[in-house]
Amino acid sequence: TFTEAGRTVAHRIVVDGESVRVKGDPARLEQVISNLVDNALKYTPAGGEVRIITARAGADAIVRVEDTGEGIRDDLLPKVFDLFEQEPQALDRARGGLGLGLTLVKRLAELHGGSVSVTSAGPGLGSEFTVRLPAVEAVPHDGLAPPAAASGSGRRVLIVEDNADARESLCLFLQLVGHEVATAEDGPRGLDTLQTFQPDVAVIDVGLPGMDGYALAHAIRQRPGGQRMCLIALTGYGQAEDQRRALDAGFDIHLTKPIDPEKIQHLLTRV
Repeated sequence: TFTEAGRTVAHRIVVDGESVRVKGDPARLEQVISNLVDNALKYTPAGGEVRIITARAGADAIVRVEDTGEGIRDDLLPKVFDLFEQEPQALDRARGGLGLGLTLVKRLAELHGGSVSVTSAGPGLGSEFTVRLPAVEAVPHDGLAPPAAASGSGRRVLIVEDNADARESLCLFLQLVGHEVATAEDGPRGLDTLQTFQPDVAVIDVGLPGMDGYALAHAIRQRPGGQRMCLIALTGYGQAEDQRRALDAGFDIHLTKPIDPEKIQHLLTRV
């Protein structure tokens, strides 16, 4: 079982295959597998099956995550690992997330010298994700070396976002490319985090419950050092009036969802 939105959902989980070894960062490799398994669980109805299979194929170690869930249309298969590519709402694929999980899987697999691919027979017929990584014959004596993060000057970034999937996905991406990241789920917690974390940049969803992002930006600007911080507003609307309101509230930059993390990364390197 696993918990989603406060409810427990039952699945049949099967783990099978042979023992294989790879050289890499254990935490990042765990993210690869956990993101694929979480993806399978989310899009497989209660009572469905998720299989995690390991194997050795020549010089490659292979991990396959198969499910009996919603499946993927043929026209979407080539786009699954693109930033924010999601199924239409009618198939309930978005689930409120930013669509970064599979992009992270692809990026992390490539940083380890591997690859990831997906197949599906179509909607309602399940999916199969396959990760290939260079295999090693024995545990390296020099320890497990983490993959190098993308180049660029690291920043201290605070993310204030009430959507857990969006918050965690953006956090993982920014950490992957070399930034130090703290998160908060609402405005008051964001202000508390400012005291200890002292970020260079704050990425704030303006649609926060209670204290919205506009009020949070105004409060940050009133605090010591708040005028020097770069504030990036995330909104669901991109009209000129929305941009003006964000700037009037104290934001430096206005971005419309779904956001492009690569664009945020480019902005951060210029801060």
